[in-house]
Amino acid sequence: MTATYTFDVFSSLDGYGAAGGDWTGYWGKQGPELLDHRLELYREEQRMVFGATTYRAFVQMLAAGGEDSEVRDPWVTRMVHLPATVLSTTLREPLDWPDATVASGNAVDVVARLKEESPVPLRSHGSLSVNRALMAAGLVDRVQVMIFPVITGRTGLDPVFRGAADFDLELVESRTLDGRTHELVYRPTPH
Repeated sequence: MTATYTFDVFSSLDGYGAAGGDWTGYWGKQGPELLDHRLELYREEQRMVFGATTYRAFVQMLAAGGEDSEVRDPWVTRMVHLPATVLSTTLREPLDWPDATVASGNAVDVVARLKEESPVPLRSHGSLSVNRALMAAGLVDRVQVMIFPVITGRTGLDPVFRGAADFDLELVESRTLDGRTHELVYRPTPH
């Protein structure tokens, strides 16, 4: 049986995965329902998949934040303790992540193999360019987008789907968290 692969991403309403300026994490819109839901998503056994850039960003963010900072929300702590595969041709083991391995080579080939071999679902949080390539190759089973109620037209960074192929999306789940943030889960198919 093939493992399910979920591309899990945060986005502003206008499609940015992050923002500069004075925006804080979660664009300052996190609430208890969102944080509880995120922890529930990460409770299940799964393998994380990161591109090298996202892996480095997480390690830097975690190192900069103290034990009580918002970067140490319980779901993030749980994510850090899940097994992870980091797709990279430049990083070498050991990595600064409790249970991470480096997989070099073509990301599409590596993830295709992981989908065939993994006994648990695969999830990638962020890793935008890697996940766009995996979507184009038909390896992404679910796109899980958390849309925060902000527009970051002037300060937006990292357009989530910049340069992506065209896809039809079948909505399989949706919810509103804390009365303002929307989570949409889609099954993508090439258009």
